[in-house]
Amino acid sequence: MSGSAARRWILGGQVQGVGFRPFVYRLANRHGLAGSVRNLAGEVEIVAKGEEQSLRSFGRALLDEAPPLARPRLLAETPIGAPATEIFEIKPSQATETEHIHVPPDYFACDECLKELEDPADRRFRYPFVNCTQCGPRYTLIERLPYDRPNTSMAGFVLCPRCRGEYENPSDRRFHAEPIACPDCGPRVAYHAPSEAPQHGEAALAAALAALKAGSVLGVKGIGGYHLLCDAGNSAAVARLRQRKHRPDKPLAVMFPLTPGLESLREAVELDLVREKMLRDPIRPIVLAPKRASSPLAAGIAPGLREIGTMLPYSPLHHLLLKDFGGPVVATSGNLSGEPVLTDNRAAETRLAAVVDAFLHHDRPILRPADDPVYRVIAGKPRPLRLGRGCAPREVELPFNLPRPTLALGGHLKNTIALGWHDRAVVSPHLGDMDAPRGLELLQQVAADLQALYGVRAEAVACDSHPSYATTRLARDFGLPVTPVFHHRAHASALAGEFDPEADWLIFTWDGAGYGEDGTIWGGEALLGRPGHWRRVASFRPFSLLGGDRAAREPWRNALSLCWEAGQSWPAARETVLLRQAWERGLNCPKTSSVGRLFDAAAAFTGLCLEGSFEGQGPSYLEAACDAEAESISLPLARVDGVLRSDWRSLLVPLQDETLSVPHRAAIFHASLARALVDQAVALRGAHGVARLGLTGGVFQNRVLCESALQMAKAEGFEVFIPQLIPCNDAGLSFGQLIEMSAAP
Repeated sequence: MSGSAARRWILGGQVQGVGFRPFVYRLANRHGLAGSVRNLAGEVEIVAKGEEQSLRSFGRALLDEAPPLARPRLLAETPIGAPATEIFEIKPSQATETEHIHVPPDYFACDECLKELEDPADRRFRYPFVNCTQCGPRYTLIERLPYDRPNTSMAGFVLCPRCRGEYENPSDRRFHAEPIACPDCGPRVAYHAPSEAPQHGEAALAAALAALKAGSVLGVKGIGGYHLLCDAGNSAAVARLRQRKHRPDKPLAVMFPLTPGLESLREAVELDLVREKMLRDPIRPIVLAPKRASSPLAAGIAPGLREIGTMLPYSPLHHLLLKDFGGPVVATSGNLSGEPVLTDNRAAETRLAAVVDAFLHHDRPILRPADDPVYRVIAGKPRPLRLGRGCAPREVELPFNLPRPTLALGGHLKNTIALGWHDRAVVSPHLGDMDAPRGLELLQQVAADLQALYGVRAEAVACDSHPSYATTRLARDFGLPVTPVFHHRAHASALAGEFDPEADWLIFTWDGAGYGEDGTIWGGEALLGRPGHWRRVASFRPFSLLGGDRAAREPWRNALSLCWEAGQSWPAARETVLLRQAWERGLNCPKTSSVGRLFDAAAAFTGLCLEGSFEGQGPSYLEAACDAEAESISLPLARVDGVLRSDWRSLLVPLQDETLSVPHRAAIFHASLARALVDQAVALRGAHGVARLGLTGGVFQNRVLCESALQMAKAEGFEVFIPQLIPCNDAGLSFGQLIEMSAAP
């Protein structure tokens, strides 16, 4: 043909599990090209011949017109000899050794599939597992790559002739949709309840609906694990769920029906454009939204808080249940407190038998769990508090090369792990707390899975420096060189790694507790420098953790400790005689600079929370109470052993002043800590010239504090950064460990 040529493209990035090959097939035919497309292990190879102009247009369109879920990246484009074919075809996948594998996360149910779900004339009408190349499960059902049906948990479901026809038809939107299924050949739902015969299909859905309407607690298997569902407007049902799960106070997430106007959602919470956009995002996260005073939800959903964790249905099964129910349901993780979400039918029935009244199972295996992600809007942008289904594994491209493939094990609470190699890092979904045996088992499973899926074998391990963390002990079992990374260095490096690891930073790492470089418990630190070269330059006046770890669960201990450190008494305290003796002798009363524990103390002084049932309860209640304007109190700065320390003692008077309202006292506390941060930053800028600030650590999940500090710092001329890709809490430690370890001298 006149002016003909041939080219070969290799594309990486998010190009598998997103309908990229059928897109390429249709695009090639549109441009009159012959050749082929095939999956490699994590890449797509395209070979095409045709007119030179058509090839150029085709090459541009590969990137410009890619499917919505695709994130293609051109790795190579080379001229080649013309292939001996006059058609364009999709060739079988080829597994190759490659460093460009991308594992797709689990996706929501797209609009096209939802139309079929609701169309009585469609053969997939009300089928709970409808999906296509643009939606449905991925990460939780992929056993290995390349992403083909035999390599997934759908391998055991043999395609019927009609599904096979769609799967093999390049013009069909289910062409090579690996989880493709229909009522004739795919997974089925089953309803199980004590003393009742199992029911399947529509009968199972009807039984589940009846149970919800009757006020029952239902265990429902989803994409990444089980949910515990009950009527969110039924106070008695919510109370039963809390009592059975031993979860008296921790807030519960609520799933709302997806209607054109989101009517039931708007009745319960206040929505702005940012929150609504995030709720509708393909990852379908839990998004914290302000609760309306007239909300019809049960008061027990989020007691003591001003926000509710809201979400929209993301699987076809959720859509069916929510539409039939006609209102919101509690949708909290199907697990025992602190453990990973359950995924196996038998394990769920065994471990949740005392919690639920009935189960809605299905028979599609979940190969690995993925809990729901959680986002909060801070400073006008959604920030992740928890990575999970839909947004994890979170892949981050690094601006440098890691010296060797490394597995980072994170910390102890809210844990994730991270795998890094060359210029890439991958952060796992939320794994839970590591004081539960199932948490450690899952960590080891996901560590093996990530290495197998991405074709990377770790040659080193990073972990927290705390000698008593289970992950620190586990690190030695891998039989690889182990590098401990100090907790707050990992926090700082996570933020720097997200934005610019080569720049000089002043990063405030405020949290509840982390093993410090001087053997004390840090939590109110400012670190100066860059990854691998941090030094502590600011902190807070230390005080004692009365009873050690118990101080994190009993805020009154922190209030009492502050009073004793200041030479005062606190009449509201308890256990004072023996505790005083222990404090005086330094028995199980380690020193700390923790801002998180200062928040606990403030919550106790104001009477909001003396004893907590979940991590961060006191600080959460204090922020929720903070709905008034207040002037800040200046916290004196002193240099001790080369470190600037803010002195919290001047806060004790207003925090205990009962002539002031609780909201006023809470506002004074928040404003004063924000001012203390900026006072430290101004003093350090004068000494070191640094003007780039970072705010990270679990304390900066607090929107009031974070936004106040941001506003004050900007007014002083600072450039301020807050994490956007990686959670600022301990879920970001694994990523930070990778960055810090790679840069250490």
